[in-house]
Amino acid sequence: MQQRSVLELAKLDAELGRLAHRATHLDEQRALDEVQAAHRAANDALAALGIALEDLDGEIAKFEAEIESVRKREDRDRALLDGGTVDVKHVGELQHELETLERRQGSLEDSLLEVMERRETLQSDRAEQLVRIDELQTQLAAARAARDAALVLIDEARHQATERRAEVSASVDADLVALYERQRAGGGVGAGRLQGGRCGACRIEIDRGELARISAAPEDEVLRCPECSAILVRVRDFSE
Repeated sequence: MQQRSVLELAKLDAELGRLAHRATHLDEQRALDEVQAAHRAANDALAALGIALEDLDGEIAKFEAEIESVRKREDRDRALLDGGTVDVKHVGELQHELETLERRQGSLEDSLLEVMERRETLQSDRAEQLVRIDELQTQLAAARAARDAALVLIDEARHQATERRAEVSASVDADLVALYERQRAGGGVGAGRLQGGRCGACRIEIDRGELARISAAPEDEVLRCPECSAILVRVRDFSE
């Protein structure tokens, strides 16, 4: 019975639809997306740490230059005092300046130490982030392989269903196939089995008067569901 073949076409099209939906809603793809997002975030964090370290290196260089400048002034003042060529009035001024320079050097060295400690913390954070990125790269490769394997299985199932559909379609009367395809093109299910008093395509129960007409129709007559217009197939002792 050709109408049974139309039901098989509908079954195959439903399977192809499920495969297409699965291909775009893969759990494996969601897992890959999550790992990719984490990987991007980790790289962004690494870049931010790199910028912060560069800023601290600039601060360190600035403090070291200031400390070196203060030391040179101290060395100059001490050389003047030790040389004995400075009069009494200027000796006091030099001693006062040396005390100021010593305090300034101490303050700069404290600030430098603080910045270097911050830099050490950031370096530790950077090392941890690099380890994290390595781990994520491994996870990324595994997630991508899982996604690709899932797509291969879907493609294989799609290929088998498509080949079988072509075989079934070729065995059905061209006019019946054309009617089936027009129904599908309108966005509906092409065909459905009459199950009790219900259309297997739209699942809507058919009223008794229409059922009586359907029951009285010749076995080979192509019937349409009065609700969804799908080809309505009457099949006895047929297992889907």
